[in-house]
Amino acid sequence: MSIDLLAAMVIGLLGSGHCLVMCGGIASALQMMMPEQSRWQRLQLQLALSSGRVLSYALLGGLVGWFGYQAMSFAGQAQQWLQLVAGVMLVLMALYIARLSSLLTGLEQLGALLWRRIQPVSKHLLPLNSLPKAFAYGWCWGYLPCGLVYSSLSWSLASGSFTGGFFWMLAFGLGTLPALLVAGQAATTLTRWKNQAWVRYGAALLLAAYGCHTISLAVFRLFF
Repeated sequence: MSIDLLAAMVIGLLGSGHCLVMCGGIASALQMMMPEQSRWQRLQLQLALSSGRVLSYALLGGLVGWFGYQAMSFAGQAQQWLQLVAGVMLVLMALYIARLSSLLTGLEQLGALLWRRIQPVSKHLLPLNSLPKAFAYGWCWGYLPCGLVYSSLSWSLASGSFTGGFFWMLAFGLGTLPALLVAGQAATTLTRWKNQAWVRYGAALLLAAYGCHTISLAVFRLFF
């Protein structure tokens, strides 16, 4: 389980370049909408915003882990098939992080319908002038269509439990925090580091190896 959580954080951290493209502008705009307060008060609002987003990921992961396992259990050998799906998605995420494939971005269309219903609710929470409103907006933000999030949710299917899926997506969400919390030169430095070829390919290789190991375990348990 600890290796799974580490893999989730790595995916969140190295995949956060996609987060910066999709959500970086949102984060900057929301910071501008925050009232003129002290730096500490603004930091509190930012943390509340991020906490809502990360916890929405975690809850989705828990629900997917539980409902997915329950649904597949009727077919028999549920855990093995779910593990096989998770391994395939890990390999796809490795290719995405290495910038060798963009298939995961196609998953973003799947959440567009849900986002159309949630987005109007989030607009009523602006401006973000209190911690509860910032947390609630972050919670809504967590449902923004994102292929990286949806592919990570597919891994939580293999957890076979609410707790496993919850902590997997919690670790993923924590991995995305640095890219969205830092600003200015710190963000530039972080982005430059993540864009180093050896960092991307090294992390992608480790994730791909872990994905292939997961696939091999699933295939062995299914057919041998």
